[in-house]
Amino acid sequence: MPNDPRASGRTAGSPIVNSQATWDSKNVTNTTANLQGRELTRSILQIIVLAALIGGSFWVFRPYLLSTIWATMIVVATWPLMIKLQQKVRRRVVAATLMSVVMLLIFVVPLVSAIQTLAENGETVARWVRSPDALVIPQPPDWVRNVPLVGARVAEKWANLASAGREELASRLAPYATQGAQWLAKALGSAAVFTLQFLLTTVIAAIMYVGGESAGNAVLRFGRRLAGERGASAVALAGQTIRAVALGVVVTALVQTALAGLGLYVSGVPFAAFWTGVALLLCIAQIGPIIVLIPAALWLIWHDAKGWGIALFVWALVVGALDNVMRPLLIRRGAELPLLLIFAGVTGGLLAFGIIGLFVGPVVLAVTYTLLKEWVNEAEAVR
Repeated sequence: MPNDPRASGRTAGSPIVNSQATWDSKNVTNTTANLQGRELTRSILQIIVLAALIGGSFWVFRPYLLSTIWATMIVVATWPLMIKLQQKVRRRVVAATLMSVVMLLIFVVPLVSAIQTLAENGETVARWVRSPDALVIPQPPDWVRNVPLVGARVAEKWANLASAGREELASRLAPYATQGAQWLAKALGSAAVFTLQFLLTTVIAAIMYVGGESAGNAVLRFGRRLAGERGASAVALAGQTIRAVALGVVVTALVQTALAGLGLYVSGVPFAAFWTGVALLLCIAQIGPIIVLIPAALWLIWHDAKGWGIALFVWALVVGALDNVMRPLLIRRGAELPLLLIFAGVTGGLLAFGIIGLFVGPVVLAVTYTLLKEWVNEAEAVR
């Protein structure tokens, strides 16, 4: 049978076959490009929607963020203690309630003690305010002039105020009284906000105590989903670092408070127990007991107890500097991390984020250091 002339034109290498192959290749390329374009558009839209949802959720949750962070730090740090308490009381709800009550007592007891002290000495304070001699400032003692660099200037200003009459002194102090009233109003407002935040932190911590295992497993799954076993290890390291920082902060605060209270009691400062409670709050807030001890030492010197005043002043410097050595060492015992890294995390976090930075700073540096170290070691192992 003779060959079909139409088929003879479609043999391999003929112009018709080549144009057909080119046409099919263009269709496949265009289809692939269209599919890739649609997938890229959908991926971009998904990212935008996801970012909007995360941003909106963060914005809604923003008023509770600080309390949630604090509650997380407290629960992670005290979780072993709560487990031991649960073993004794045999019920999770009872253990969580007891832990929450202890948190409230830590805040309420010093506050009630301060209010009680003010109430017991209210008549004395009122008598000082009503007394005509309340605005009379005595002449500066001789030791003020002997203070290096600033003694002569301070003594001169002090003498000028002491020689002024009550009316002139009242006019001089009037602007400072206004500023003091404004500062007091602001401080009271901050105290109210702090009290509300603390109560909210206690409630969130109680909820976390009840469902701690499920929350911990969820965080571990998230870390494993994000970075495999390395992510889960980072989550475990973060918890270990939080416990180590809490151990260092609390133990250091207790030691500093005990030493400060000993100095106040031995030197004979009035209301030593009250000022020791104030020192405890300052130590936990990482401010230190110097704010209590230095004025107490000056008060002793002012009341002709120069020996005890100077001794308490030196004691204040020693106790105030104790946390710079003791806290990093205790944290290092709880987490096997370089001492310089811990010190940088504690101080840098405190300066960057405030008191919550005591926990955030070491955790961030510890996780970053560990992940970077594993990444470098893995690259060297491949070689």
